Amino acid sequence: MPDALIVVCPRCHASNRVPKARLADGGTCGKCKQPLFAGAPLELTGRSFDQHVGRSDLPIIVDFWAPWCGPCRMMAPAFAQAARQLEPACRLAKVNTEEEQQLAARHGIRSIPTLVAFRNGREVARQSGALDAGSLMRWIRSSLS
Repeated sequence: MPDALIVVCPRCHASNRVPKARLADGGTCGKCKQPLFAGAPLELTGRSFDQHVGRSDLPIIVDFWAPWCGPCRMMAPAFAQAARQLEPACRLAKVNTEEEQQLAARHGIRSIPTLVAFRNGREVARQSGALDAGSLMRWIRSSLS
């Protein structure tokens, strides 16, 4: 197992090698010098999605949502809280399915909100429907184990 992980910068999307022992320190991007972790969900687009999901060694939990979706908006604070609690062990991200319809179609999103857990570029778990904070944390932790 390697002593370093690839972490993709949430701002410039550059890949950074971070020693595992220093992951909890957060780190800064070697390209743009910004923090690698913000303690908030990352907004992904069709362009940045593959970089983060495909290149990062961190597990990524993606919330496929839409601004008009009431359950999506209700779950958003719990998702943001989970990002604060779980980084840097994993990255939480959001995809607006209204703006990224091709990306949603590519991943077979049929209802929202839908949470998808990715590890090493592959989907490892999926959950459709809004979750409360406790259920969300349990689902994420079980998806990562």
